[in-house]
Amino acid sequence: MKKMSLVLAAVMASGLILSACGGSKSAQPTTGADATTTAAANGETAAPAKGTTTGLDLAVQIGPDPETIDPALNSAVDGANIIVQAFETLLIVDQDNKIVPGEAESYDVSEDGLTYTFHLRDGLKWSDGSPLTANDFVYAWKRIADPNTAAPYGADMLGYVKGYKEASEGNPDALAVTAPDDKTFVVELAVPCVYFTKLVTHATMSPVQKATVEANGDQWTLKPETYVSNGPFKMIEWVPGSHMTFAKNENYWGADKVTVNTLKFVLMEDSNASYSAYQTGEVALIKDVPTEEVPGLRGKEDFHVEPLMGTYYIDFQNQKEPFNNPDVRMALSLAIDRDYVANTVMQGTFSPATNFVGPGITDAKEGKFFEDVTREINGGDFFDTKNHEADVAKAKELLAKAGYPDGKGFPTFEYMINDAGYHKPVAEYLQSCWKETLGINMDIKVVEWSTFTPTRRAGDYQTARDGWVYDYDDPSNMLNLMMSTSGNNNAKYSNPEVDKLLNEANSTADLEEHYTKLHEAEKMILADAAVAPVAYYNEFWLQNPKLKGTWHSPYGFWFFQYATME
Repeated sequence: MKKMSLVLAAVMASGLILSACGGSKSAQPTTGADATTTAAANGETAAPAKGTTTGLDLAVQIGPDPETIDPALNSAVDGANIIVQAFETLLIVDQDNKIVPGEAESYDVSEDGLTYTFHLRDGLKWSDGSPLTANDFVYAWKRIADPNTAAPYGADMLGYVKGYKEASEGNPDALAVTAPDDKTFVVELAVPCVYFTKLVTHATMSPVQKATVEANGDQWTLKPETYVSNGPFKMIEWVPGSHMTFAKNENYWGADKVTVNTLKFVLMEDSNASYSAYQTGEVALIKDVPTEEVPGLRGKEDFHVEPLMGTYYIDFQNQKEPFNNPDVRMALSLAIDRDYVANTVMQGTFSPATNFVGPGITDAKEGKFFEDVTREINGGDFFDTKNHEADVAKAKELLAKAGYPDGKGFPTFEYMINDAGYHKPVAEYLQSCWKETLGINMDIKVVEWSTFTPTRRAGDYQTARDGWVYDYDDPSNMLNLMMSTSGNNNAKYSNPEVDKLLNEANSTADLEEHYTKLHEAEKMILADAAVAPVAYYNEFWLQNPKLKGTWHSPYGFWFFQYATME
């Protein structure tokens, strides 16, 4: 065994963050319980838990009721923003985007790179005060692999672990994760994975308490008394459609450094309502800012805009006619004026997409970025945003080739969105664009957030808006979405050659080969028009200037545990 220090791991994997984002709720990236306590049922605020009587009482808005806050089931940014407050993985990422100890204080890697041994901290506890051991990680990871769980990230997170195939087919115990003792967690990989430590920081890989989950089934996340967690905060109240409140977890190993007494998530989907709550001081931070307010907010101290690693794109349901024809998909994609969408429709808060993998993602060589190497290999970007007229001409040719000259005979179809951020303005642009340039009619279908992501995930749509913000700094995190086996492949795209390339890229110990094959896969995905990349994300939000000690990651998460109010 060779010792892998966390300092070295931090250097190797800087630029990562600890949780997931899948489909985003708003055009800023993004994914009913009963009243949960007697106080909540009476419309009262639950009292802080014992041991949390000092510190800041903070209220923020990052979205409406999430689809789920089960670490294994979540694939959306809004749900993950809550999960990362309540749970902690073996390794985590700090505010400098360096991998540092989480529940594990250290780990070893075997010489062949196939066995990882994590050494847990002394005295770890769940929020209910019971001991947390390595067996809790064994249970949680096997639960992710279990097909009965239907974890969207199952293959992405555990596909490299020995026995995953058998586990995913109904034998979770085949997964090669063991606990030789209460403080030691061992993972055996089937093939090398050059970014496995990055996967370990993902929120999906959080431990969950077996007794609670098995006693309460799918309902375990819905009540404070059963939402047992291991992170800086624990749930004390959830009033669906109103708010979700967390308190400092006195049983967290780093509780002494947590400065927040209570953290209240005000649950709102309407950006105008969130803006009003911010103006009245009800909340100190809002993620959903009305797009019409953006021009007047620019330059103000409390208006923040920061880059995100992510791409806003359009899903074509690849298994449904006429979108099973790559010429149709490419025609629709090329007709889009990406520069106009990003800089006019989205008011410059996004950047036009020129490929699928966007800026900020590193390549094999130090100091090199993936998109720069893409340009070198391909002699430029896939989408030339400065020569849109040529793309429109090509789009018309492809549509005619597909049997729909000038749009004749092309069926009217639906474009599904949720009404938040820039989704509707973008949809209205697409409706006009496709009609005027291609002679195609599109109807906009607005769906509430609570049903939007499951409907899209099930493929029960024709075209839909989508978006992905990276979970870790590796292009595979975006490209793996297009694997036929991915639970996050909302477009239902399937290409055996792409699957082969991605599997080879993800199972080599050779860093150069890893990136070379990822470049090949991206080129093939773009040539197939599997999806239509539209824009690269930036995140914009409002935050009270007096609120200090928080940080926002380039992966779409806020961290509040060390917050103070001046």
